[in-house]
Amino acid sequence: MTINIPASDKKRIVIVGGGFAGLTLARKLSNKNFQIVLIDKNNYHQFQPLFYQVAMSGLEPSSIVFPLRKLFQNQKDVFIRMAEVQSIDTSIHTIYTNIGDLQYDYLVLALGAETNFFGNEQIAGRAIPMKSVAEALYLRNRILNDYEKALTTSDNDERQGLLDIVVVGGGPTGVEVAGSLAEMKKFILPKDYPELNVNEVAIHLIEGAPRVLSTMSEQASAKAHRFLSELDVKVKLNTFVTDFDGKWILMNDGTKLRANKVIWAAGVRGSKIEGLSKDLIAPGNRIKVNRFNQVEGYHNIFAIGDVAFMIEEKYPKGQPQVAQVAIQHATHLVKNLKLLQKGQTLKPFSYYDKGSMATIGRHLAVVDLPYWRFQGAFAWFVWMFVHLFTLLGVKNKLFVFINWVWNYFTYDQSLRLIIRPKVPKALSERTPAVEEVIQH
Repeated sequence: MTINIPASDKKRIVIVGGGFAGLTLARKLSNKNFQIVLIDKNNYHQFQPLFYQVAMSGLEPSSIVFPLRKLFQNQKDVFIRMAEVQSIDTSIHTIYTNIGDLQYDYLVLALGAETNFFGNEQIAGRAIPMKSVAEALYLRNRILNDYEKALTTSDNDERQGLLDIVVVGGGPTGVEVAGSLAEMKKFILPKDYPELNVNEVAIHLIEGAPRVLSTMSEQASAKAHRFLSELDVKVKLNTFVTDFDGKWILMNDGTKLRANKVIWAAGVRGSKIEGLSKDLIAPGNRIKVNRFNQVEGYHNIFAIGDVAFMIEEKYPKGQPQVAQVAIQHATHLVKNLKLLQKGQTLKPFSYYDKGSMATIGRHLAVVDLPYWRFQGAFAWFVWMFVHLFTLLGVKNKLFVFINWVWNYFTYDQSLRLIIRPKVPKALSERTPAVEEVIQH
């Protein structure tokens, strides 16, 4: 079966993935004399930097997603297809998906990244990742549901398991999650659950490196560690989680922690796709590309964003897997595709690091810019402005801004809802198609 896309005399560019890289590329290529087909397993773009705020009941999920079709309503040469790409046949320029196959003139792999459990299937089966809105919602439900259970649990050990939370990974996501959990413990739990003794609640952050935020400056790292300690987050450095059975977390130094919830923010790897030679796959499941983002050995296949492994002098182990790299890859590739169309020489890509930032809590953030580093309240406001500015959609920006202002003055959001999907009785006899919808 072939995916139904109208024939065109324009070159067809198939973009796989609607994240920062794929969406930026599709938007900048529209009206550039190409036929664009954007394929994603969801029909919306997700703003990943704010997943943790959805998980911590700080934002509504709808305020950090944006429908892909709405962005291209007036673009006659842009086609959206919701599908999962399964493999590529490079010899006949064809991709295969769960809804059919599609030929391409140029193929751009913007697959993004998935959670990396480093081969530990025991942890992968029980820890909670946070790489999608759906996973963030699951985490929100799990946290609130466990607090409800703790109210009626008389067994001390079981109650401790329900109350305590372990965050694995001291990068920006782990630090932001741990900080948000600590603020929830301090400001929300005493009001929502007055019967609980909040002093029993412990938030643990485990990091394998000698410091948190190891990719940022030592100044930012030290300040972030201090902020976390002031929020009563128990930080454990130079430590790796080796096992988790659903109740106990085992670490490489032989120590154990009692907790039913482990939030995994310890690393990412490129999303997989079949059909490329194993020689093209770099560590972390990333695809080797040259300085033009071309997959090595192919003139018409490109990889951008988190899945691309590009080496340059400043980044001998590959460029960082962050949104800025993805956006810059896409922006530069637009220029090179236009040059390729004209038969002109392509220009090599160089990543310009605009800086990095992380927020730990109210008035607590760290910012590293190329020539300026600062922390505290001003950094927190800068962090909010940058994220608000980069959100898609005026309505989303407005809703997020209102939520943040409300929370700033009240320390209290009304979004702590446990929402479980319910199958209508008419669908109780599940067909395979219905089962697939329920699971997703």
